[in-house]
Amino acid sequence: MQISEVSKRFDLTKDTLRYYERVGLIPEIQRNSSGNRDYKEEDCNWIEFIKYMRDAGLSINTLIEYLKLYQEGDSTIKERKELLTEERDKLAEKINKMQQSLDRLNYKIDVYEERIVKKEKELITRKKELETNLS
Repeated sequence: MQISEVSKRFDLTKDTLRYYERVGLIPEIQRNSSGNRDYKEEDCNWIEFIKYMRDAGLSINTLIEYLKLYQEGDSTIKERKELLTEERDKLAEKINKMQQSLDRLNYKIDVYEERIVKKEKELITRKKELETNLS
């Protein structure tokens, strides 16, 4: 698969894909006879993994460390699990803080909604009073 296809598939720029390869975030991509990158399904699996991990907030350096450990083999399984567990805990804390922020925003919106409804009721009451006084 060519870089343009991979770029579209994962919604990443070609520059991002090249960067990921250059810094060792994904294994080196094989080249075809013309010298162009030729992505295999295994390469795409790595890219998908990296994309999800980046979306979860993992840093480039953390992912590079993970990839190096992965390439060392099964002797690093415990270290990889610990690394991912730490990152999961950071993400869970971030989600918790975001939930608190969302709850606060919802509370403020509800307060404003109550004020709007109260104001509308007051206006309707005044209008009725004026209509009654005019009749």
